[in-house]
Amino acid sequence: MLRPVLAWAVHFYTALGLACAAGIAVLILHWHERSIQWSFLLMVLATLIDATDGTLARAVRVKEVLPNFDGRRLDDLVDFLTYVFLPLLLLYRADLLPEGTEAVLLAPLFAAGYGFSQVEAKTADGYFLGFPSYWNLVAFYLLALRLPSWCNLAILVGLALLTFVPLRYLYPSMKGRLNWWTNFLAVPWTVLLLASLLLLDDNRRSDYGFTAWSYWLAVGSLFFPLWYLGASWWVSLRQARKQAQASVSSQSQLV
Repeated sequence: MLRPVLAWAVHFYTALGLACAAGIAVLILHWHERSIQWSFLLMVLATLIDATDGTLARAVRVKEVLPNFDGRRLDDLVDFLTYVFLPLLLLYRADLLPEGTEAVLLAPLFAAGYGFSQVEAKTADGYFLGFPSYWNLVAFYLLALRLPSWCNLAILVGLALLTFVPLRYLYPSMKGRLNWWTNFLAVPWTVLLLASLLLLDDNRRSDYGFTAWSYWLAVGSLFFPLWYLGASWWVSLRQARKQAQASVSSQSQLV
């Protein structure tokens, strides 16, 4: 009797991400000076749940215990809300794009829908295929860095297009040296990110609450997304070189 209870407890733990999503939606709907701070803190909490529920599910063997309930679908539902839809809605509410171009936010929304629906969204050797839907992080840095609105527009469109480009991106929960380094670097990055959020000032409405300290902490935390993108593109380049060499080798054998 204990195993079904534990399995349902793991599914309930995953479903807590829906509670985070509901809280974010309320904060965006009833916009006030703390909406940005608490929305991102709830996104961090949802991300921590997402990062740990899989380990718990495997430990309890939820697929064996509850074969008629698909926890992966529940996980995808939570992820789409907290990684994609609500961060994009937050960007819309924060008015970060040039006037009249708000419809461009549909580009990352459609791109994420495409990415989530791909059967081979993850490669057999343990990588994401195409830019993963990390729009919660994109939203944070666009708000923190206070870039020109046209630059925000270009970043959103560029990353949305990269969803359709079959490059490999690191999947940190998989094994491998690069993933080990990614998880190692994620620790100080998380500390900087949380510190930046906790130091937001309600009175600085023109800067979305980012003080000088929170701004520079956010800038310092950029080392992690730069590492992630650089390492991922290096893996893709290496893979492309291997395929090119294999193609040349096979053609030479035919000759």
